Amino acid sequence: MNHAATTPQTKAAPREAERPRSAVRLFGERVSLRLNVRPLVVCVFLAVAAAALGLVALALGDYPIPLAELPSLLTGGGHGGDRFIVVGLRLPRLLCGLLIGAGLGASGAIFQSLTRNPLASPDIIGFTTGAATGGILVIVLLAGDSGQVAIGALIAGAVVSLLVYVMSFKRGVQGYRLILMGIAMTSVLVSVNSYLLTRAELEIAANAQRWLIGSLNGVAWTDVGVLMVVPVVLLPLAMLMGGRLRLLELGDEHARGLGLSVERTRLGLVLVSVSMTAVATAAAGPIAFVALAAPQLARRLTRTGGEGLASSALMGALLLVGADIAAQWVLPGVQLPVGILTGVIGGLYLVLLLTSQWRAGRG
Repeated sequence: MNHAATTPQTKAAPREAERPRSAVRLFGERVSLRLNVRPLVVCVFLAVAAAALGLVALALGDYPIPLAELPSLLTGGGHGGDRFIVVGLRLPRLLCGLLIGAGLGASGAIFQSLTRNPLASPDIIGFTTGAATGGILVIVLLAGDSGQVAIGALIAGAVVSLLVYVMSFKRGVQGYRLILMGIAMTSVLVSVNSYLLTRAELEIAANAQRWLIGSLNGVAWTDVGVLMVVPVVLLPLAMLMGGRLRLLELGDEHARGLGLSVERTRLGLVLVSVSMTAVATAAAGPIAFVALAAPQLARRLTRTGGEGLASSALMGALLLVGADIAAQWVLPGVQLPVGILTGVIGGLYLVLLLTSQWRAGRG
């Protein structure tokens, strides 16, 4: 019996030893930090890859721009027509893709960590659908502009998240109840969205349907301004709460024993995550599966547990920009909405994830 109890620790020791760690000492060695090198290297790699894809996105198009001319155009030089194409059209699209992908990736990481379930993400739980309902209400009933659509999506996303949270609360919020209530709410909201589209005039319904697919076509600098709340406010807040999120992963009882206000922390994290999802949905419509796939892919690269907010955000940015480039070129002469491509790829990824979970359960 004693041998069986010590075996897991014996097997785990070499695995821990293989992870390269280094100590960083600051302020005359009065402050010492331990760093896990692999996640840091992965984050640098993802940032470089996203930057490289960004240059490709700025250069490619119906009117190609040589890569060598991009620095001059981005700093105000070069031909006026080329500068308008790069700075006026392609750059805001690129920045929106990066910011939306980062917000969705971090939001998915928070939800998967809170629920301790790899299948949890804002679009599956229903928060993305809630934000979409707010946008459709503004489009169909008020014929609102992009700013009003954004406000409607933010308000509806917050309301739906609070409803799901309250309905899943019973002596605390458990991950499986949150997921089940979210799925139920998604079914209701999908029906509401369909009803609103059937009652709208044809042109308005067509505009709302295009927005529902999720697309970066037509985004502008005003959308970039709205999305700047993600890196300036929401991501820093999520990073500050990352330590509390790691405590929640230990379980509610352990977290309470360490002095954490569990429900207040969980609600705060849900609101931050929903805000990132709602802002992303307001700018480009509901883009599926990025929030689901990005944290899982990031964890496979970093080979660490935990929330991995930075790596998940960078992976989300990389995935969305890459998908947007592919969506522009998969059909010659047709610019597909990026939501179609992420939906197809994400659906296949979800099948693979469910299959692997099922096989693991059988084993």
